[in-house]
Amino acid sequence: MLIRLGHSPDPDDAFMFWALSENRIETRGFEFEHVLRDIQTLNEWALEGKLEVTAISLHAYPFVQDKYALLPHGASMGSGYGPVVVAPQTMTKDELRKVEIAIPGTMTTAFLVLRMYFGDFTYQVVPFDEILDHVKAGKAAAGLLIHEGQLTYETEGLKKVVDLGEWWLLETGLPLPLGANVARRDLGDERLRDLSGVLAESISAGLANRAEAMRYALQFGRGLDLELGDRFVAMYVNELTQDYGDEGREAVRELMRRGEAIGAFESPVHVDFVG
Repeated sequence: MLIRLGHSPDPDDAFMFWALSENRIETRGFEFEHVLRDIQTLNEWALEGKLEVTAISLHAYPFVQDKYALLPHGASMGSGYGPVVVAPQTMTKDELRKVEIAIPGTMTTAFLVLRMYFGDFTYQVVPFDEILDHVKAGKAAAGLLIHEGQLTYETEGLKKVVDLGEWWLLETGLPLPLGANVARRDLGDERLRDLSGVLAESISAGLANRAEAMRYALQFGRGLDLELGDRFVAMYVNELTQDYGDEGREAVRELMRRGEAIGAFESPVHVDFVG
């Protein structure tokens, strides 16, 4: 059975799916086609149910919960760190609220959490890998960084205004769940369980063969060296990626509760994992 597997062209996602790309694990009769797109595109495609398995922002999950179930692994979660708002100079929270911020997409979890941080604000949507340059060029007063930009902004002469992962931890005592892997419900329960097992094995194989998986992942690092690449992967591929666990599942439920409280979703959210 062909499974179109959507994920971002980034080191952490590449690391998770190295074993599948290199045929290092048994795929239980599934054939995988890797579809690499930015997370905003994957979120939009999920609204249509375009791919059998895809990475999405957890912000997008409430809008696709009728089509997709959460896989119990593959989460991108930051414990005390997460998306960062940067600017050419330091700013107070009130100052930041008054300026236009470049964001990587309105369905990203980073955008949702920034709304939780200080309510509505003026923004412009910019591709995630162009936000640093956008802010440096003065086209936006501040930028919301996801992916490896979280580690490289200082070398670009920018200052941290707020780390949303730090703020979330102080608010909730929980890690910040950002991205998830989901599978389409119409595959059926038995196939979903088998598919989930294969994808879990891919993550475990990467962690067990870190050096090989890192060499593969760095192809997608946009100039990251091995040290920074390994640091970035370690941030978002860890024990919570292998399994949400009780803490990770509670973090997802808390994110959904807070999203509902600010009216971010169209209908109530049912957090539903493949069993």
